[in-house]
Amino acid sequence: MRKVYVVGGGAIRIGEHWTFSLRDLMVHAAEKAIEDAGIDKKDVEAIYVGNMSSGPLQGQEHLGPLLATWLGVPGVAGYKVEAACASGGAALHNAFLAVASGLYSCVLALGVEKMSDALTADLTSALIMADDQEYVAFTGTSFVGLNALVYRAYMERFRVRQEDIALFAVHDHKYAVNNPYAQFRREISVDDVLSSPLVADPIRLFECAPIGDGAAALILCSEEFTNRLKTDVLIELAGSAVATDIFSINNRDDLLNLKATRIASERALKMANVDIKDVDVLEVHDAFTILGVLHLEDLGLAKKGEGWKLVKEGEIEVGGKIPTNTMGGLKARGHPVGATGMYQALEILTQLRGEAGKNQVEDAEVGLAQNVGGLGGTVTINVFRRVR
Repeated sequence: MRKVYVVGGGAIRIGEHWTFSLRDLMVHAAEKAIEDAGIDKKDVEAIYVGNMSSGPLQGQEHLGPLLATWLGVPGVAGYKVEAACASGGAALHNAFLAVASGLYSCVLALGVEKMSDALTADLTSALIMADDQEYVAFTGTSFVGLNALVYRAYMERFRVRQEDIALFAVHDHKYAVNNPYAQFRREISVDDVLSSPLVADPIRLFECAPIGDGAAALILCSEEFTNRLKTDVLIELAGSAVATDIFSINNRDDLLNLKATRIASERALKMANVDIKDVDVLEVHDAFTILGVLHLEDLGLAKKGEGWKLVKEGEIEVGGKIPTNTMGGLKARGHPVGATGMYQALEILTQLRGEAGKNQVEDAEVGLAQNVGGLGGTVTINVFRRVR
């Protein structure tokens, strides 16, 4: 395989964009990424759009040619990539494969979701499609309800207090303050979390990622193509992998082991020729606080039942053992589901370039982004490395 490099990125601030359509969001992010890369849009040979719910929410599919048309590059290859909340990471993985294979030299990977102008009932129906619609959704459960089952099981099995898990939300908000793309740029306390409304016992409102609109994009290219560019810093997408698990948690051996994370991370780290201990900055998919804790464990950073200790002891802070979600995570940066994986990748790129400002991890060279679809039904892992 050829080496693959990330040479540009762009995004729109996550929020309620009432005057922006789905296509507006895509074009805005794509143009910013192209400008950041210092290339012409005509250099782009293929487009990969990660999105989960444009069909049910906007009545619009076929996003590849839609973006190509409004970006002004008709004729390029264009696809929509769907993997529930992991759609952004999956789009990035497919873009990686396209360049690594030698088929294309410059591609655009983009994630987008338009959620704020949909009815809550329609959003709930769309999101539960991340699980088995025929055998799970008909029971009336929601995606929050499924995560509540996991949360309750974790606390009972490992005798963990909710306030220790809730610290993940506090952590995220602390770092979102300095992220210009974040939806909620303010700090909160554990008391704020635990006194917020109950959504699905035991999950509180401030433990849930919010609803919002967003789009983020990266430009990937071959080593040969980078020779045309004027850049002092070069970031390689050194490893990329996707894995699946048994679709629904009720059919798994253990609902507290998200095996797809372990499988995908092992593959991606091996491809990049690094160990998890070599990772300087990490993005995990904390759609709910309990998931952030589980992901730390399944990535091999803590023993099962002890991921919360990394949060409580400050080990995921900038300057800690494994700086995690240093730009606000899903909880505070926001979670426009099909775009989340691209925001994570953009944040890793920002750190490795040394452009994270007050949130900068000193001398960061290796970053890992974990993007999850459903309750671990799909997991994408992308490993980035600064090469100069």
